[in-house]
Amino acid sequence: MMYLKESKKEFILLMFFMVFALAEGFSQTDDESKGAYRDIYIQKSWEKLDRNKDGRFIEKENDRNWKRLNYLDRNNDNTISKKEFSELKVPYLDLGGDRKLNVLYKVTKEENLYLDIYYPKNKKEGQKLPVVIYTHGGGWAAGSKHGAANASFKTVHLALLEKGFCVVSVSYRLWKKNGTTTMRDCVIDSKDALRYLSKHSEILGVDANRFFSFGDSAGGQISQMLLLAKPEVLKGDPDLASFNYKMVAGVSWYGPCDFENISLFNHDDSPISKDRFGARITKPNTNPKDKLVLYKEMSPINYLHKNSAPLLMIQGDKDTTIPVKHAYYMDEKAKAIGAAITTLIVRNAGHNWRKVNADIIPTRESIIQTTVDYFVSHL
Repeated sequence: MMYLKESKKEFILLMFFMVFALAEGFSQTDDESKGAYRDIYIQKSWEKLDRNKDGRFIEKENDRNWKRLNYLDRNNDNTISKKEFSELKVPYLDLGGDRKLNVLYKVTKEENLYLDIYYPKNKKEGQKLPVVIYTHGGGWAAGSKHGAANASFKTVHLALLEKGFCVVSVSYRLWKKNGTTTMRDCVIDSKDALRYLSKHSEILGVDANRFFSFGDSAGGQISQMLLLAKPEVLKGDPDLASFNYKMVAGVSWYGPCDFENISLFNHDDSPISKDRFGARITKPNTNPKDKLVLYKEMSPINYLHKNSAPLLMIQGDKDTTIPVKHAYYMDEKAKAIGAAITTLIVRNAGHNWRKVNADIIPTRESIIQTTVDYFVSHL
């Protein structure tokens, strides 16, 4: 009897804390890492912020970040300590559906890699959903899976969830100067994320025959690679290598399609071409004879064929980071071989849809709607 009374007390206490957590907006059940990922995220973010390693962050160090984070200065001393920074809210999507956050999909010698899975509210028991995989931008050297919950990407993803898609945001290893990670690793990691989803498709409730890709800038190149390069190409984790999937369609926002033709990175008609991203494709000790092979391997245009899954490329005509030439070049090859490539050229638009001298045409809202409609049209 005493045991039953104690058990009842424990049950009541457990229910109390569960209700309290829900009332406060907390949900540890979402976090598959059980808090490990948050610790990593906070530590990495703090290291980027506290560059002089003095244990504090003040406005003059970076006024843009200060405006974004000054709400963490709880004691109003115009300084954010690491303890205050640890209260930072990690950005995630929330439309009221189920979520599996910080799912460990791959372990590498550099770091553990995670993905976030978001389900639509109307998901039915046993239903296997089409999946849009988002790969973030950042020049293969910055950014994170949390880009899925920011700015225009958040709007796109929430709309896709409303349409019944499952949305997955992927982290991948990042290039660092004098480091070992290259663009190839970024692509392989992202392909391994698809293989992981395929391997666990039954328990995750996803349809491995209905994968879609979406990304911006560097993530746009990765999106193209996921879409066009066959599942068996660019293998990584041996435990995932045998798992296949089918790509249905993809969207690339201002992503490059070819690194071999470096003149595509000239915004103007300058006769001098700059090899802007070569250092992110090769390693310092790469044999010059292997350089061209690596450039070809990382160029999505080389995987395009007549029966490729359809791709929508949206590029800005004033983009100096990834010039509009990439969209024209891909479109030219597609027409020559009869591949399903659609291009949308945004006038007066720089990188990230920044307006250049005039309002962009079509509008950002229209770009978002076109993106969502494209995915829905291929369901």
